[in-house]
Amino acid sequence: MKKLYIDFENCFGIGKLNHEFDFEKSKSFLIYAPNGTMKTSFARTLDLISKKDEKNLPCDRIYNTRLTKCEVLADGNEINPNSILVINAEDNGFDASSKISTFLASKDLKEKYDAIYIELNSGKSEFIKKLKAISQSTDCETEFVNAFSEESLVTFFEVLLAQVKNLKDKFNKPQFRYNDVFDKKGNVKKFLDKNQAILDQYVSNYKNIISKSKFFRESSNNNTFGTYQANEILKSIEDNSYFDAGHKFVLEDGTEIENSEQLKKLVQDEIHSILNDEKLKQSFERVDRAIGANAELRSFQKVIEKDNLLLVNLEDYDKFKKEVWINFLSEIKNEAEDLSNLYAKKKIELEKIIEESKKEFELWTKIIRTFNSRFFVPFKVLLANQDDIILKQETANLEFEYIDRNDTPIKQTKDSLLAILSKGEQRAYFILQFLFEIESRKQNNDTTLLIFDDIADSFDYKNKFAIIEYLKELCQIDIFRIIILTHNFDFYRTVTSRLSLSRQVVYMATKSDSKEIILHVGQYVRNVFDYFIGRHSDPKIFVSLIAFVRNLIEYSESDSCPEYLSLTSCLHLKPESESLTTNDIFSIYTNRLIKLHGKTNPFPDKDIVSFIKETAESICNESTIDEVLLENKITLAIAIRLNAEKYLINKLSEVDLTSISSNQTQTLYQEYKRQYPSSGASLDVLDKVNLMTPENIHMNAFMYEPLIDMSVHHLVNLYRETASLN
Repeated sequence: MKKLYIDFENCFGIGKLNHEFDFEKSKSFLIYAPNGTMKTSFARTLDLISKKDEKNLPCDRIYNTRLTKCEVLADGNEINPNSILVINAEDNGFDASSKISTFLASKDLKEKYDAIYIELNSGKSEFIKKLKAISQSTDCETEFVNAFSEESLVTFFEVLLAQVKNLKDKFNKPQFRYNDVFDKKGNVKKFLDKNQAILDQYVSNYKNIISKSKFFRESSNNNTFGTYQANEILKSIEDNSYFDAGHKFVLEDGTEIENSEQLKKLVQDEIHSILNDEKLKQSFERVDRAIGANAELRSFQKVIEKDNLLLVNLEDYDKFKKEVWINFLSEIKNEAEDLSNLYAKKKIELEKIIEESKKEFELWTKIIRTFNSRFFVPFKVLLANQDDIILKQETANLEFEYIDRNDTPIKQTKDSLLAILSKGEQRAYFILQFLFEIESRKQNNDTTLLIFDDIADSFDYKNKFAIIEYLKELCQIDIFRIIILTHNFDFYRTVTSRLSLSRQVVYMATKSDSKEIILHVGQYVRNVFDYFIGRHSDPKIFVSLIAFVRNLIEYSESDSCPEYLSLTSCLHLKPESESLTTNDIFSIYTNRLIKLHGKTNPFPDKDIVSFIKETAESICNESTIDEVLLENKITLAIAIRLNAEKYLINKLSEVDLTSISSNQTQTLYQEYKRQYPSSGASLDVLDKVNLMTPENIHMNAFMYEPLIDMSVHHLVNLYRETASLN
């Protein structure tokens, strides 16, 4: 983008704006626009254009307003809406979370990573369907993973890989639905914990019977050879090949087992004997009654009524849960092994990708690290789930630690943080969001027009300099074209200096009565005092120097110094005012300003009050008044004050001016208001004098923003109104 052509008519208060930004001169432009001139309207119009494709509406429909002309051309062609980014720190609806993840890994790495997971997830999807049909679990994948790990970072594939070695060729298929025993609400587990005593009694009775069995046994180290173990043996010998090979079982009492049917009958008889034991029956009935009292356990009750001995397995609930899953998986053992082998193979590739991508995490963390170090705010930004972003394909999340003085940092969400931050601190947060968006465009090498809309407003000086540092870095990046808008005059001057912008790319905006916006070459970017001294022979600047030199005397000496009092008599009508001449004032200048030593008064010697009024009249009579010039505004403000005081003194003939030591205009005004409370029109004019002129006259030589912001036309009108009073 070499040239940007703007042609707006009737756009949110901009009557007309026609301007070309030549980015071959500079990639960055700065516009100072007093409040109400054009800044917000300009940014809003460009923001509207940037959303044109997103909204799929004509520009004038997006905000339900009619725009006469809204044309932005880049190198002669209609600009791509996606190439515009308006950065407004008030935009709390902007969310860059989607952009945050896009530059965590390069495009090639992300494509390789996604391709692997497409293959893995395809296999997993088919596998889960089969496992769900077997287990009848409502949330098969999650419940399988949670059965073997409580850590949130462990994935399905990792659990499968760890457990596949435990799968069996021959297994006891659970004869119940998974959630009937392992329900999602945990009601069965709660019941078992609550009724541990009666469950223990059942298990105790069972073990007592086992101890008397000639087949079942509990060893000295508490390992039980029970129905489960017997069934495992039956499965392994059911084809009689063991016995056909000449082997046989010899029980502890000497009984010899010579075929599988004989063993099967023995086991069934022993189980029948156990289940019909009176004590065990009574223990089970107690458990059954307790379960029946809980309506949420009806499914579980049906399961254990069908298989009483299941209660023995439930003595260790979590262990049994794992055994159940192993049995479920064993039913599709081949598929489980195939999927785990695929993952084991792909895991090597994934680890290489993740290792490479970690190098690129620095792009992400650098933004956070730089933000935390540059901005002076009571919170620290953290990356919450850095290890999950690629491993589990999650979106990156930000966390915040709020630190109030030396208190312990408190974790905050975005909403809770914003609720306790000041306006300026909130703006710092919103700036952070845009930094991610900008970094994303940088990584994608997208040529972008960046519009910064008063981003330093409400910031203290430390944070303003942080913003300027970011701007300086962005100006060095080839793909960005930057327009900075501000109504803060100090920010305007500082940006010009820090970014080393030439006057050809720095503008000051003014608005005509017809609302046409004109961008003038920027002024006052350096020491305005030097500028004034070098042009002291201009009548407007000669008058304006009165306020500046008066300040210097006040700071370097005192406000009782004779020269200070003489200059004060140029700003207020004092007994001395009518006798002071331009020679007297220039003598003070040459005495106080080394650069004027040896210079002569450039004007004929005449009384200073008349000189001030004549100069003000000449400004009012200019065919085209330069709205930017400070000297126009200072001269008019001084003349307005003198006109107002002349009127007040004439009306208050008994007033003693020597008795007024400070705030003379205000003192005279209050007395006039007391004596003439009904003089409506005159009071209205005098009210405006008190409102508009004080900061323009009693000004710090280095703080003149109020003057820049004020329209010269307002001052011209007020000058004429005060002149008509007399």
